[in-house]
Amino acid sequence: MKRVCVFCGSSDGARLTYAQVTRDLGREMVQRGIGLVYGGGNIGLMHILAEEVLSLGGEVIGVIPKFMVDQELARSDLSTLHVVGSMHERKSLMAELSEAFIALPGGYGTLEEFCEMVTWKQLDLLRKPCGLLNVDGFFDLLLAFFDHQVGEGFVSSTNRALVMEAKNPATLLDLLRQG
Repeated sequence: MKRVCVFCGSSDGARLTYAQVTRDLGREMVQRGIGLVYGGGNIGLMHILAEEVLSLGGEVIGVIPKFMVDQELARSDLSTLHVVGSMHERKSLMAELSEAFIALPGGYGTLEEFCEMVTWKQLDLLRKPCGLLNVDGFFDLLLAFFDHQVGEGFVSSTNRALVMEAKNPATLLDLLRQG
């Protein structure tokens, strides 16, 4: 894998482990020669991840809509910063630039962006692996809900398997590499 797109929170979250595992992911990506594609922000876990990758000499590509740049939320010291017109353009370009997708803890935006990639994979619009980095069980209830969707007949077990999950960065990157 040359580049992985990471969706994550625009805040640090309530637990210190969110920031620590975010740094661990950045370090693991750089050690493996994997570049980061992310939302281009300078706040929250996005900032922490970009900072870690940049400080270790890794590639960081940001993709951010112009309205967020206008709100001074963009990071200016990235390897590349793409400014796009909309959130839809953002996700499309992030998908084009990446070979896999990871979601770290985050809010509605993180979940929406990650689930859109899973949906595109389900619809065979892309063939790139998707994984949740399940820090301190953050995604346990979401994973249980996905299983509930299977049980209720709304998601097939084949499509449920499109969402990989691991508790640490190295394991998740290994799973994503296997596809």
